[in-house]
Amino acid sequence: MTTESATVVVIGAGPAGLTVANLLRRCGIDSVVLERRSRDHVTRRRRAGIVETRAVRMFESWGLADVVRGGPPHDGVLEFRIDGESRYVDDRDGSAGSGARLCPQQVLVQNLTAAHLADGGDLRYEAADVTLHGLTGDRPSVGYRAADGTRHLISCAYVAGCDGDRGVSRAAVPASVSTVHTFDHGIGWLTVLADAPPPAHPLLAVSPQGFAAHFPRGPRSSRYYLQCPPDDDPAAWPDDRIWDALRTRLADPALTGGPITDREVFRLRSLVHEPLRHGRLFLVGDAAHILSPMGGKGMNLALHGADLLVRAVRDAVRDQDDTGLNAYSRRCLRRVWSDQEFSHWLTRTVHEAGDATASGPFLRQLARARLDRLVTSPGARHAFAELMTGLDPARAEAGPA
Repeated sequence: MTTESATVVVIGAGPAGLTVANLLRRCGIDSVVLERRSRDHVTRRRRAGIVETRAVRMFESWGLADVVRGGPPHDGVLEFRIDGESRYVDDRDGSAGSGARLCPQQVLVQNLTAAHLADGGDLRYEAADVTLHGLTGDRPSVGYRAADGTRHLISCAYVAGCDGDRGVSRAAVPASVSTVHTFDHGIGWLTVLADAPPPAHPLLAVSPQGFAAHFPRGPRSSRYYLQCPPDDDPAAWPDDRIWDALRTRLADPALTGGPITDREVFRLRSLVHEPLRHGRLFLVGDAAHILSPMGGKGMNLALHGADLLVRAVRDAVRDQDDTGLNAYSRRCLRRVWSDQEFSHWLTRTVHEAGDATASGPFLRQLARARLDRLVTSPGARHAFAELMTGLDPARAEAGPA
């Protein structure tokens, strides 16, 4: 077995793990990133995502603005199409500085990977059988088997668990010290990726036939969502059925189709682990929380957690100040619950306002009232914009200096 040493071991090379690693390099702190998949798999897998205003400015503050320049700027306009009538909401809150970007997750991962390797970062793919040891001691260690079959054991000061809800990091936290909050929305989405023209603005459509959405994923690529039973089978949705449903629910009979490159059904669920720390292990991203996709908060919460953790590690290493580490879980969870509430509110609103089969006519009318308030009230629109941008003017974070 090869024994090594590092200040931080990062488990997972998705947006959370790569952001942690890149920011640590900016602080002069060494790390080793372990990823069980191949580089090709990680950098090519397609995931939805918009990098919100808060995250764009975070990357800029660390000198990493280029990593979010793989997609067009988001012009701040969202279209709500309610029974075929288009209403527009500006999700910019009026603050100065860069806004959100329509940067697909795989593009962000590719850019973060390139930046980390160009800066001399240590990124190891196909790391199998990862094990965590001594997390509650002063010097934990992480073992793994490399692609060539050799075993490695890395002694470290901290472990950043960024390997998702089903990864080894979250599983390493004993059930006796963790509380798991879960919620099943009882809603399924058929997600469709197609080589078809993107919409002028991100589009959310509400109709009695069910929820649908249309988002840009590039100059000639679109992501679509169709509400469906959570246990539905993607094979039950041939191309013709998909395009017919989209044209009906989006109230656009002339919607241009194209080759469908991916389709998948997933169940909308929410989950929060508390606390997000176990000894020297810190959970970041999907290892710590899962959100409904509404509002685009999942990836952005991961980026926020990565930023908080690196600041805390920097203070501990540079100044022997553990204040940030001790407050990491509490500070993350404050944002997590705020974004969970927003995501839940938007999820219930756009689904209950459409097909009333599950929710009933009373809740449908309440949801319709919320939508009407959103598109007519300046105060409601401003509150919505603050939540969409992810900014928190009352508790602005300091820069990385």
